[in-house]
Amino acid sequence: MALPRSIRRARPARLIRPAHLVRPARLIRAVGGRRRTIRLLSLAVAVAATAVTAFAPDDDAAPGTHGMPTAGAPGIGDPYFPGLGNGGFDVRHYDLDVEYAPASGRLDGRTTITARAVQSLYSFHLDLQQLTVKSVEVDGLPAAFTRSGGDLRVRPAVPLEKGRTFTTTVVYGGIPQPLSGPIVFGSKYGWMKTKDGVFVACEPNAASTWFPSSDHPSDKATYDIRIRAPKGLTAVSNGRLLATQDRGDTTVSHWRETRPMATYAVTATIGKFDVRRGTTPGGIPIYVATDPALPKGKLDFYGITAEATDYWAALFGPYPFEETGAVVDDMPQAEFSLEAQSKPVYSAVRDESTVVHELAHQWFGDSLSIERWKDIWLNEGFATYAEWLWAEHKQHKSAHQSFLEAYNQRNADDPFWKVDIADPQRDTLFSRAVYFRGAMTLQMLRERIGDRAFFRLLPRWTKLHRDGNVRTSQFIGLAEAVSHQDLGDLFDTWLSHPGKPALPKR
Repeated sequence: MALPRSIRRARPARLIRPAHLVRPARLIRAVGGRRRTIRLLSLAVAVAATAVTAFAPDDDAAPGTHGMPTAGAPGIGDPYFPGLGNGGFDVRHYDLDVEYAPASGRLDGRTTITARAVQSLYSFHLDLQQLTVKSVEVDGLPAAFTRSGGDLRVRPAVPLEKGRTFTTTVVYGGIPQPLSGPIVFGSKYGWMKTKDGVFVACEPNAASTWFPSSDHPSDKATYDIRIRAPKGLTAVSNGRLLATQDRGDTTVSHWRETRPMATYAVTATIGKFDVRRGTTPGGIPIYVATDPALPKGKLDFYGITAEATDYWAALFGPYPFEETGAVVDDMPQAEFSLEAQSKPVYSAVRDESTVVHELAHQWFGDSLSIERWKDIWLNEGFATYAEWLWAEHKQHKSAHQSFLEAYNQRNADDPFWKVDIADPQRDTLFSRAVYFRGAMTLQMLRERIGDRAFFRLLPRWTKLHRDGNVRTSQFIGLAEAVSHQDLGDLFDTWLSHPGKPALPKR
């Protein structure tokens, strides 16, 4: 996510296994005749169907003994967003099917989630804000469910064994509302209605405003995304466009992302767009959609996207996805742009630095996603430093000069220097310090270990953790391994020291 230009500048209940939760397979073995088997199976499904509100939301259990199923945790334990992400399972794939009516703002969706149980479960949680749930099925059987705030708790008809892969289908609908607050520069974010459709940019916690999910970057998955929108509008999402099909007054667009993706990086932006497709000079497919209402000729999004994608591939390692591109919409109320995976979304015509920033995130943030939100500098510091590298590449000024400009314009008593960017806290997650002090840290690292080691480090970092999740300690460890130096003092000083660091002697 790029800063707006204005900011850039300046114990538990005892577990009792209900009789109706006996596995259907055991029921089959327990009876002697086919008719009786069918009757019992039908009874199991009927009981489950009437059990939609048959359990209380406070009957969670701590992990049991002797392999007994337990309740999955309602969050992964991230201190910034303790209710997001979910315990007990690992999502493998999302199949999203959403229909949007721009005139009313209504969204109707059917999401099927394929996941693997990492513990035996009799219930589990999903994140879903605001919208009304009509039904839930687990492996094709109706499941009981309850809602509490942004939490959807599901109790399948049949407990889930550890190691089992299962599917959950949720049918839901309503009018999604954007989120707001101090986190994202005070701007609204998430599902944002536009004049002709919707602009979708969800970092950090707004994906669950439009589809049920494990809404935390530590639980990445692949995606199929089908978007149904009025004929005449274009729907753009992540990965590659597989097909478009007109059905009466509706056009269905099917997008597929085959590489693991964090929920916040998913988009389903809809509107009137001029689309240009092709390949970069390096051979990477490119798709750029631009709102025709925007001023023409101010910025060549297609050209810059193509050039920067190829340059970053040479510097950071091979491009990690099947397609690069951009979605440029007319949504000035969103005062930011976002690194949606393979298709960064821009809420207006931004500048060249913003484009190269969001494209650098395809490596740092999308392919390598943070394990906990406190490590956000691994996204934003790296993408800001990429802006400095781009200026250096274009021979405008060296990265050292960009560093000095950022360093010198802030006095020692500036609150900027008091932010521990290795743990910046929730409401200052996207503070200027995270961006610029993060970039300063990388420049100081480069000057300490030298260009040869530094530019070996970056592609090794992206190769080692491609499609995965990362922590600050891992980056420090790799930097020390590559440089054969102890770098603890450098990272402590530039990431966490509460004061303006003194410059090293050159």
